[in-house]
Amino acid sequence: MFTPATFVYLLWLASEIILNRIMRGSSSDKQRKDSGSLVIIWVVIIVSLVAAGNIAALNRTPICQSYTTMLYTGLVTILLGVALRLAAVLSLGKYFTVAVRIREGHQVKTDGMYKLVRHPSYAASLLSFIGYGISLNNWFSLAVTVIPVFAAFIYRMNVEEKVLLENFGQEYSDYMERTKRLVPFVY
Repeated sequence: MFTPATFVYLLWLASEIILNRIMRGSSSDKQRKDSGSLVIIWVVIIVSLVAAGNIAALNRTPICQSYTTMLYTGLVTILLGVALRLAAVLSLGKYFTVAVRIREGHQVKTDGMYKLVRHPSYAASLLSFIGYGISLNNWFSLAVTVIPVFAAFIYRMNVEEKVLLENFGQEYSDYMERTKRLVPFVY
C-alpha cells in the first residue's frame, strides 16, 4: 500500500541518491580528501534508519499519544529538511559536491544561508532525520536516528573544515569565528 509516509520516505531517499550521483565532482577538481567520510555517512544512515524502524515496531515508547499527529509532523519536517537542503545545494552552486573536493575557482561562500551557518546542507539533512524519528513516534527510534547521524556529520564537517582551512587559510578561519556550524547563534 502506497501511503503518504511511503511517498515522503521514497522522495527523501531519491533526493539523496540523485545528489550522490550527479554532484560527485570531476577529475579537474584540485583536491579530493574525503577520508572515507562519505562511506561512513551512508553506512551510519542505513543502519540507523533500519534500526529505528525495527525499534518502533518492537518497542512502544511514544513521543505523543496521537500517532497520526506525530506521523504527519515528522513527514512535514522531512520535507522541510529536503527543501532546505536543496536550497543550500543550489545556493552553493557549482562548488557543492558530495565528495570533499576543492573545485577550480572555488571560493568561500559567506552569504545567504552560509551567512548564518557554515553547513546549512547538513543542518537541513539533520532536520530530515529528526523528522523521520518523529514520524515513527518513538523516543528510542528518534535517538537511534539522530545521534549516530549527527556524530557522522560531525566527523564529515571536521574533514571538510580541515580541507577548507588548508586551502583558504585565514579567510576560512575568520569565517569559522563569525559563524556557527549548524544552528545559528547556538552550534
